[in-house]
Amino acid sequence: MASHRKPRARTHLSAASRRGTVGVTTAALASATLLTQSASADPQDDKPSLEEVKQRVDKLYQQAGLKTQRYNAAKEQTDQQRKTVDKALDAVAKRTAKANDARRALGQYATAQYRNGGASGTATLLLTEDPQGYFSQQHLMGRLTERQKQAVGELEKQQRTASTKRAEASRELRSLTSAQKRLKSSKQDVQTKLSQARELLSELTAEEKARLAAIEREKRAEAKREAKEREEREQRENERPGGGTDESPDAPATGQVDKVLAFAKAQLGKPYVWGAAGPNSYDCSGFTQGAWKAAGVSLPRTTFDQVEVGTKVAKSDMRPGDLIFFYDDISHVGIYVGDGQMIHASKPGDDVKYESVDYMPFHSAVRPG
Repeated sequence: MASHRKPRARTHLSAASRRGTVGVTTAALASATLLTQSASADPQDDKPSLEEVKQRVDKLYQQAGLKTQRYNAAKEQTDQQRKTVDKALDAVAKRTAKANDARRALGQYATAQYRNGGASGTATLLLTEDPQGYFSQQHLMGRLTERQKQAVGELEKQQRTASTKRAEASRELRSLTSAQKRLKSSKQDVQTKLSQARELLSELTAEEKARLAAIEREKRAEAKREAKEREEREQRENERPGGGTDESPDAPATGQVDKVLAFAKAQLGKPYVWGAAGPNSYDCSGFTQGAWKAAGVSLPRTTFDQVEVGTKVAKSDMRPGDLIFFYDDISHVGIYVGDGQMIHASKPGDDVKYESVDYMPFHSAVRPG
């Protein structure tokens, strides 16, 4: 007898159900696609543009320059404070030696009294912490000779002076410690800024670094063109009747300027190193200080102080040898050499070189002498 199986029932989806299923699937795929796109797009969106990287690096270098000048100021103060401490300690040593000499003189009297069987008050006096108090006792006064009394007075005087000198030395040592802390803090600030700049540059690809170098070259070329055009305009103005001006009486001697420029040119190609003042490397103010020192003029160590030395001159009146300061915080300085150009110790990773005076924001110019 043949067996009969019940046919399997087929599931039929309505059109609406099919549309619903397709809709859910499409929405899920779309969401997944959007999430994938967002995940891959976010890092790109967060990455700064090449121009932004350049601006950040330039700003960090400027800040490092400012911190370098503060480091220079702290180092100068520390060096001076160390000399003061050495002088104070030397004074303490000398006064202590004199006090010991006075004590030995009294010791001789005490020894003589002991041998002669006389009063031993002088020996007791040598051991007391208050010579004057002991000396005021009448019974001792009567037993001391005039020379012994003078020896007691000398001991008291030298002990008092030595104590004063020790107190002064202690104060100077505390000041030196504070100056050393400021120096350490300034050094850490500079290193932090430079590390941040290096980190930004290290994240660039080789292609981006090449493009960044091209942007830098174009910026320098543009600054050079602007400086040349400005020099030509000023020259035309000076060639007009009544347009030129006589040499300023405040201008340094030609021979002096020649020495400044000769020194500056001899340093071309030497590396910028923050806190350095030659002879193998320089920061900006160390370079200008060295150049004018070669001409017999002593400049302060920092840009903050150099800008206060000499005669202020307008940008249009600058002459070779003048100091040019940049940025609102006066964190950079160079030496004007004419034709819209200066020589300066540029920045970390760069050298002493020629540069257009229009490459950085101008602050002021000063003519030493």
